[in-house]
Amino acid sequence: MALERIGTGLMLLGLILLLVSGLLWLAGRFLPDLSRIPGTIRIEGGGVTCIFPLLASIVLSLILTVLLNVIARLLNR
Repeated sequence: MALERIGTGLMLLGLILLLVSGLLWLAGRFLPDLSRIPGTIRIEGGGVTCIFPLLASIVLSLILTVLLNVIARLLNR
C-alpha cells in the first residue's frame, strides 16, 4: 500500500515537471531575449559572457512571494 502511494506521488511529480518544462520551452521560443531587459548586468570578455539579471530576479521574487502567500492563506482556512 505504501509503495502505491509513493508511485502515485512520483507520477504526479513527473507530470508536474513535464508541464513546467513544456511551459519554459514555449516561453523560450515565444518571449524575447530576457538578457536584454533593463537592470541586467552583462560582463563580456575573453570569450566568456556573464549575465546577472538583477531586476528580473527581484520581480520574479516578488511575484512568487505574493503567489505563495495567497496559496498559503487559501490552504489555512
